[in-house]
Amino acid sequence: MKKKPFHKALRILLITNGLVLIAGAMLYPIYALYVEKIGGDLLDASLTGGFFALAAGLTTLFAGKYADKDSKDPKIVVWGYSIMGIGFLMYVFVNSIWFLFGVQMLIGFAEAFYSPAFDALYSKHLSKHKAGSEWGAWESINYFSIAAGAVIGGFIAKYFGFNMIFILMAILCFSSAMYIYSLRKGLL
Repeated sequence: MKKKPFHKALRILLITNGLVLIAGAMLYPIYALYVEKIGGDLLDASLTGGFFALAAGLTTLFAGKYADKDSKDPKIVVWGYSIMGIGFLMYVFVNSIWFLFGVQMLIGFAEAFYSPAFDALYSKHLSKHKAGSEWGAWESINYFSIAAGAVIGGFIAKYFGFNMIFILMAILCFSSAMYIYSLRKGLL
């Protein structure tokens, strides 16, 4: 029997996080078009990106300390994925730039909330002599997810519209959250 290259928990974390990364990447290349569709311009698209990063940066400072206290618990990742799913779903209801600022801040908060806990959980399952290749796998998944998400998002936007993208983005996040939740006491 051929031995799997990574611990099962790492494979699960890579796949579920990859789905969440695909979800986020589905909108990135066409985000300015979406902002324009709701009445904004390029400056508004830049400002919403700034609000996202500000919320994520501030949250990360606190989330890292919280993850130190409870870094072995995947519930933080489940909550982060779930809040991101809610944020992505809220794009469907955005009708102003101010609402979009709030949605971007929520998504920035969610991403920053789960990231330190995800990193701690992922690190917990690293093999002593394969940490570089196992972190390399996560880095690769990150880039492959961006590539897949960009293409999928563009296709869906062109043929089905933005709302379909937002619903699919939310589904990917909720699916990942539910799967991690179902395994939280056993494997992870």
